[in-house]
Amino acid sequence: MAGNLKGYTVGWIGTGRMGFAMAKRLLRAGADVSVWNRTRSKAEPLEEFGAAVVDNPSDLADRDIVFTMVAGPEDVINMTIGDGGVLSVEGTVPKLLIDCTSISEEASRTVREAAAELGCKMLDAPVSGNAKVVTAGKLSIVASGDRDAYDIAEPFLDALGQGVTYVGEGELARMVKICHNVLLGVVIQSLAEITILAEKGGVPRHAFLDFINRSVMGSMFSRYKTPALVNLDWTPTFTPVLLRKDLDLGLSAAREQDVPMPLAATTRDIVQTLIGNGYVEEDFATLLELQAKASGLELEPENIDVPTGLED
Repeated sequence: MAGNLKGYTVGWIGTGRMGFAMAKRLLRAGADVSVWNRTRSKAEPLEEFGAAVVDNPSDLADRDIVFTMVAGPEDVINMTIGDGGVLSVEGTVPKLLIDCTSISEEASRTVREAAAELGCKMLDAPVSGNAKVVTAGKLSIVASGDRDAYDIAEPFLDALGQGVTYVGEGELARMVKICHNVLLGVVIQSLAEITILAEKGGVPRHAFLDFINRSVMGSMFSRYKTPALVNLDWTPTFTPVLLRKDLDLGLSAAREQDVPMPLAATTRDIVQTLIGNGYVEEDFATLLELQAKASGLELEPENIDVPTGLED
């Protein structure tokens, strides 16, 4: 359970699907939060929960703690150390910057070093989950940076989900998140393959996945994706393009560390094939459809109400 959140003021940059849900949780937990988003109208609904909406990232420079949850490394850099960024106000910087975006170690290090020169500490805190997971209170967070910075941030990170794992100094959390998302890609592809195998062998998808979810191989992820796989609901939670980006990051890190990753490399090629077949804006679980086409199977929604595993 989160501790007292009233000792520090909070700024929040980025209110897309994830950022909105996360900022809303902090507000409901009693935090004093001011928010900025490039499209102001996406941030304004947070006002009913007590947020103040500001005009520029630099307007958050006087906040004690500032979170960033944006699209990628360029946005993180621009919104922090770029012109008009939260660290661009001479003589005024937050005590702590917490970035929850999935970015490379290099981009993170660039911001961390610039922030340190200005007297602002930085914590890497990438997350695992999506907006529905946030709303259910089951978001997972991994953090790295100065231990004293983590101690300040911990109550706020706890308020965002089911807890946070501190893994050490510097950019270590970035490596953890990259490894996590490589596993995400490999697991969804494997799940697509075995589900299509079972269905082509005559087993309904919902029955097969119900068994998997009850077995030792079931997981929060397999349970959460089951409704989409059963009913072919490709409302995006994470797109193939974003998955390809993270697989590329993982494979790049593997080359640097001389770690062979044949499964990850094959999965990356399959995701590229998915994108080449026009699956760009849909959910990455559309790998099921690609596998079905390769297997000569025409999929139909089963139109069965199955649980997500996020219910209390």
